[in-house]
Amino acid sequence: MRAFAQVALGILGSLPEPNPVSNLRYTDMAERHRDQPWIFRTYAGYGNARVTNERYRRNLAKGQTGLSIAFDLPTQTGYDSDHQMARGEVGRVGVPICSLGDMRTVFDGIPVQDMNTSMTINATAVWLSALYVAVADEHGAPRAELAGTTQNDILKEFLARGTYAFPPEPSMRLTVDLVAWALRGMPKWNPINVCSYHLQEAGADPVLEVAYTLANAFAVLDACRESGQVPDEDIPRLVGRISFFCNAGIRFVEEMCKMRALARLWDRLTRERYGVEDPRFRRFRYGVQVNSLGLTAPQPENNAYRIFLEMLAVALSKDARARAVQLPAWNEALGLPRAWDQQWSLRAQQILAYESDLLEYGDLFEGSRVVEEVTTEIADGAVEELQRVLDRGGSVEALGYMKEQLVAAHAKRLREIETGERAWVGVNRYTETEPSPLVEGLSEAEGGFAFERADPADEVEQLERLEQWRRERDEVAVARALDGLRRAADSGENLVEVSIDAARAGVTTGEWAQALRDSFGEYRAPTGVTGRVLGGGEAERLEDVRERVSRAAERLGVQRIRMLVGKPGLDGHSNAAEQIAVRARDAGMEVIYQGIRLSAAEIARAAADEDVHVIGLSILSGAHNLLVPEILELLRAQGVDPERTPVVVGGVIPDDDAEKLRSLGVARVFTPKEQNLTEMIGEIADLVALAAAS
Repeated sequence: MRAFAQVALGILGSLPEPNPVSNLRYTDMAERHRDQPWIFRTYAGYGNARVTNERYRRNLAKGQTGLSIAFDLPTQTGYDSDHQMARGEVGRVGVPICSLGDMRTVFDGIPVQDMNTSMTINATAVWLSALYVAVADEHGAPRAELAGTTQNDILKEFLARGTYAFPPEPSMRLTVDLVAWALRGMPKWNPINVCSYHLQEAGADPVLEVAYTLANAFAVLDACRESGQVPDEDIPRLVGRISFFCNAGIRFVEEMCKMRALARLWDRLTRERYGVEDPRFRRFRYGVQVNSLGLTAPQPENNAYRIFLEMLAVALSKDARARAVQLPAWNEALGLPRAWDQQWSLRAQQILAYESDLLEYGDLFEGSRVVEEVTTEIADGAVEELQRVLDRGGSVEALGYMKEQLVAAHAKRLREIETGERAWVGVNRYTETEPSPLVEGLSEAEGGFAFERADPADEVEQLERLEQWRRERDEVAVARALDGLRRAADSGENLVEVSIDAARAGVTTGEWAQALRDSFGEYRAPTGVTGRVLGGGEAERLEDVRERVSRAAERLGVQRIRMLVGKPGLDGHSNAAEQIAVRARDAGMEVIYQGIRLSAAEIARAAADEDVHVIGLSILSGAHNLLVPEILELLRAQGVDPERTPVVVGGVIPDDDAEKLRSLGVARVFTPKEQNLTEMIGEIADLVALAAAS
């Protein structure tokens, strides 16, 4: 020990004198200037307005600093909770808002004037904004002081998420109406949140995500300018009010550089394209929800690490830091998060912002050669792809092209997962695991769940509230307001003020949307599933599945198996259905895929008319317990026997629900635990062969 001490003293004696600056006391470090943290949000909406209000108030009490409202699918697509298309969907993925009464309840006891509220709403953005403004007026909150964001990005709905309600051109008109109105009447509000989040979920790599996000933003700016509602001198101020809603995936370096590329290009291109000279208006302002696509049902506890790492990509770099962050919960591949799950994600943000010293320093990556090279590579590639879109006339005209690129990119990603080229811990690597105490023993039979379960009583309460609202309102005032709305729609008048009048008069969400459907018509977006063979998985495995498909066709006595891929209900998340359709076609099947938002009757009729051999249903909204039994019943009524024509179902389906569906006649249930599409198609072919032999 004496010898060690002598050596240590010798080393210490050779060191330079300590720098007094680096010897600061901790109390001095604590006095260092700290940047303000980003807004902490949790994306949430539940059951009905009352239940949602209770959750919001609890989350705010825990330190959440902004609200992010998730609306249910009927609200997003313009249907009341008692509409036929809303069956099974009410309150499943967000809060149902049918009237001003519902919006009042959501904000009961919450001071609107003090909130920074984000509303993830697109097709019906004008209507939900009208309801919010009407409630704010009742609270006595000056419109000019309201802070928050309406997503209002309809183009990405056509490309990736599917909750559109009207054709592209009138949909863009609604977007422009809200943007132009808010620019004058709510100057602190972000009237559009150009959304790259769902582009990544639909398969976009960083280059496509940056390119299509900018293309969509430019399409809105051009439409605003061409509408005559925003004069040229106000374009710079409009650019300054556009915000973005982005995604952050697991590839940390690329994701951080992607945000830097977006900021760099937005600054440069808005100056070149729109003549915006004031750098404050060119500042890239964005919020983020980190990636949900990479969350896994196998070993779901690993998702906590994924979520935190993805948050770092949008928090560590000060020059490209998010203004608002909302994190998913560890269990969202299993179902809706509980209050505790959301608290866990909120605490991750608070620990990073308040316990670490991150906010005391400038940009940690300034001067990094690697960061600069990756940022430049993404930016250059995005500019090239952006030009391809612009050469086709811009986003509205290029929707079909952009959708095809997204579907192809998503297919490439899935191939990389299946071959192991893209590692996914717990899915294609390190799959051996101990039982997770977070989920084991929490089945329905044992009285608990590892996620939120919808309470049927919430939907009953919502329907009763809607019936009461209609019963107690002034029908004459409602009729007058709807007449005014139709006249404005037909004449080209801005639709925001007449929508606020309709909200106050007692008009419902479904009535507002139907009045516009009568004027605008309806639309079905391109699927992106083309005749191009993309291939999938390992070549040997795909060839094996092609042989299984061929044998099943021989057993049936037909040249090719015909598979119907159906998306029933209002669920617009079509990525999985599109990839199943692509892989089934690549394996040698004839695929009938008509896109999203089909009724149970339409699916049953298509199965009979096309004389299909197997039916695949994709339902990600949680409505499987209602929609699947209805489809099975209608199939039998059409003469399609599920014993002879197997029905398979895919979605976020708990084990207990899967067992119920199988007992009703479903041949196979696929969940997020299964990721190998090629093998899934092989299993479907085997089911067809088995049914043919019976």
